[in-house]
Amino acid sequence: MPPRGGSKGSDRQGPQSGRRRPGSSSAGPIRKKNCFFCKDKIEEIDYKNYNQLRRYVSEKGKIRSRRITGACRRHQRQVAVAVKRAREMALLPYVSDSR
Repeated sequence: MPPRGGSKGSDRQGPQSGRRRPGSSSAGPIRKKNCFFCKDKIEEIDYKNYNQLRRYVSEKGKIRSRRITGACRRHQRQVAVAVKRAREMALLPYVSDSR
């Protein structure tokens, strides 16, 4: 009986193939990023504090993701709303000037 799966070349290697991602040189434990706002016990994020919000906006003007910033779900949503309000009030740019 032939193996199931539908493809003849089923010698494809899975995620346990020994390959590593480029840039991941250490095999140590992954350090979890802690939320800056939870650490400092900040309840609400103010859109007028644009210097603090600049950390959460990329050079192109995009809002950085939770995976990059390390913010918790609640504070990442507040950051997104605050950045959008700061853009509306012309405190932060929508896009960068340089190309």
